[in-house]
Amino acid sequence: MAFGTQDDTDEVMNEINMTPLVDVMLVLLIIFIITVPVMKHAVDIDLPQASSQQQQDRPQTIRLSIDAQGQYFWNERRVDDAALPGLLAAAAARMPQPDLRIHGDRNVRYERVAQVLSAAQQAGVRKIGFITEPKGP
Repeated sequence: MAFGTQDDTDEVMNEINMTPLVDVMLVLLIIFIITVPVMKHAVDIDLPQASSQQQQDRPQTIRLSIDAQGQYFWNERRVDDAALPGLLAAAAARMPQPDLRIHGDRNVRYERVAQVLSAAQQAGVRKIGFITEPKGP
């Protein structure tokens, strides 16, 4: 073996090996062929148009309080048990429907709160919330 001479097999390649590039491109082509039909199978629906303006009419909030004796107060006004279903039905018929916030005394019987919930459900009131106070330190 002679030093300083170069064999024909040690020649520098001047060409880029295209086989890995073609393999990668074929894999990407197969992925696109598979995924494009999946993306085209969406349900065609006609969506409504909406404006970006703020809604001006906010629903009214009704405060229904129940004191320790079980008496009902509709926005700070005393209400009889017989008049409560009528008031709830009238509130449920308004558009937009008002929010019903129930303020129950901690000493009131649960039966009185359950009666309000039942009457509100029968009247068709959909937005009912309970108001509590956070515990002190």
